[in-house]
Amino acid sequence: MKKKLHDKPELKVYRKELRKSLTPAEAFLWKHLRNKKLEGRKFRRQHSIKNYIVDFYCAQEKLIIELDGEVHMNFATQEKDNKRDVDLASLGFIVIRFENHMVFDHLPSVLQEIRDNFDIV
Repeated sequence: MKKKLHDKPELKVYRKELRKSLTPAEAFLWKHLRNKKLEGRKFRRQHSIKNYIVDFYCAQEKLIIELDGEVHMNFATQEKDNKRDVDLASLGFIVIRFENHMVFDHLPSVLQEIRDNFDIV
């Protein structure tokens, strides 16, 4: 039997809670991603893949966007993030990360970097 990769039922409660309490940076970026606003791509927020809950996910592009705040600015957390990114990449996902302040201070370049990871057909 094939193991479920996306939206594991046991993570549903955590995904819902995270959606209700987005960080200011997540809420700001979500305004620009929701309802297919970016090049017609559908994004999900707080989507689970394996046992990870990613900030934003576009299934069409297999693209994961992570926003990093202060909690990610220490060695132990960065090591954990790197392991997670490698694990997700091994499954064929593209993971891109932005520091929270980038979303506020450089939104056009953040959106362009996201677009640059789209598979243009």
